[in-house]
Amino acid sequence: MTKVCCSVPERCVNPLFEVFEGGDFVLTSYRDVEAPLAEMRIFFEEGDPEPALRRALELVGCEAEIRREEVAEEDWRFAYRRHFKTELVSPHILVQPEWERLAVVKFDPGLAFGTGRHETTRACLQYIDELAPAEGEACSLLDMGCGSGILSIAAAKLGYAPVSGFDVDPEAVAASQENAAKNGVTAKFFRHALGGRGGAALEPADLVVANILGPLLIRFADEIVPCVRRRLVVSGILNELYGDVSAAYRARSLAEVSHKTIGEWTTGLFEVVV
Repeated sequence: MTKVCCSVPERCVNPLFEVFEGGDFVLTSYRDVEAPLAEMRIFFEEGDPEPALRRALELVGCEAEIRREEVAEEDWRFAYRRHFKTELVSPHILVQPEWERLAVVKFDPGLAFGTGRHETTRACLQYIDELAPAEGEACSLLDMGCGSGILSIAAAKLGYAPVSGFDVDPEAVAASQENAAKNGVTAKFFRHALGGRGGAALEPADLVVANILGPLLIRFADEIVPCVRRRLVVSGILNELYGDVSAAYRARSLAEVSHKTIGEWTTGLFEVVV
């Protein structure tokens, strides 16, 4: 599929439509609201519409450089979609294009940690989004230190399953359960303490997210690593301590893939070395 196009002032768009004579070629236009010029475009597979577009420009008296671009067969029909994004258009109205994959999480954190505004929670959410499974792909998630349940709920909305999370604080577990119900997602939350005695063994998950303090990540590394089937996100780490946390997990057969630093906090992504 080929696209012939040119950029013109808005005042030239309607006159070009009126004088364009391209036979079977269809002239269309698009203008980004933030762009100073509109784009006149023709998509085609056979023939050459450029002479017809050039004649129309001459008749209108509009000088414009004509460009020719190759586009993927399946892409050109949906090219307009990249210009439309989810937007909060007023305090109570969110407009979402149906093709955008968007997880809207409704919650009341109560006394539990996790509003999505803290740097550590935000970085974890970004990784959960980036690693989200494709449609039909199986990917489980374990949320260590679930707080309000925001990470688990976002994960469930993005297709992770099964999703489970635990916290040492019973108030956090209750808040997570309530918030999951409000969002209509299935996630299992339970009370558990890393390092505790006599507790049930944790089920391994494809992605483990541990948003707890850096010293605890180091202290309980031997308990966390066996839960990781594929990938691990560690967070709640002050920048100056991240090197020690990374070293602790690299020493336990995990490879660091990347890390994100937001403010004074660093979050890391690790994967199992096969």
